[in-house]
Amino acid sequence: MLENYLPVLLQIVIASGFAAVTLLISVLVGRSAKRTAIKDSSYECGMLPLQEGQPRFSVKFYIVAMLFVLFDIEVVFLYPWSVIYKDYIAAHGAGIFFSALSFVSILGVAFVYAWRKGALNWRN
Repeated sequence: MLENYLPVLLQIVIASGFAAVTLLISVLVGRSAKRTAIKDSSYECGMLPLQEGQPRFSVKFYIVAMLFVLFDIEVVFLYPWSVIYKDYIAAHGAGIFFSALSFVSILGVAFVYAWRKGALNWRN
């Protein structure tokens, strides 16, 4: 029974050894480099780091991101539906149309609700 687990054990040993060796080489090579304040400062795409940390994002940013994910998932579900639509209608009837219509109408109500609440208005 041990010979069944030998390849897994060998892979774990090799992976652990590789990780340990690369970390050891990194520590040994990293000690030889001279450290300065400029090298240890954060790099901000050529800009001097004048502020502290990340700026706070508005909650609207996250709401719009969640709405994007919601409607992106709608497309993910509707694309396969549209691919099989013609064949499914011929085999099973129009039930697939009303299923998709209810799905789209629920998302349409959510879209109208978000629009009326001002979640998509960037000026506020």
